[in-house]
Amino acid sequence: MTKILKTLRLLQLAFLVSILLYAVLGEAVGPRSRGADPGLSYIFSMVAVGIVGTIFVVRRTLVLQAAASLAVRPEDSLSLNHWRTGHIATYVLCESLALFGLVLRFHGSPLQQSALYYIGGFVLIAFFAPRAPKVLPS
Repeated sequence: MTKILKTLRLLQLAFLVSILLYAVLGEAVGPRSRGADPGLSYIFSMVAVGIVGTIFVVRRTLVLQAAASLAVRPEDSLSLNHWRTGHIATYVLCESLALFGLVLRFHGSPLQQSALYYIGGFVLIAFFAPRAPKVLPS
């Protein structure tokens, strides 16, 4: 369990750093702000809302249920795999939000618009830090 927890924390840190790199890359390489296509911004906004909803569903169905099972049976490998997979899926979905910000930036949107996606992905990844399930006494 501790090895998986360390791996997840390292993965979380890597995703957080990558979001910061997206913001720097968008500013360094992206075009000057000229206003992105409003249709693209609208589509990304709607998809982002769906992704955030999916994040919470994944957390509830994989991570929290597996953590409850691990609290009773810490040696259950299936629950441990679900717990780990749930965290990774959560981080990937949060990362996709930040990638939306990078794509918008490359399409000419201002930093203020892209920053919403960067910040959203960053905060969600930071908020969903992996925590070892508390083992209940027998």
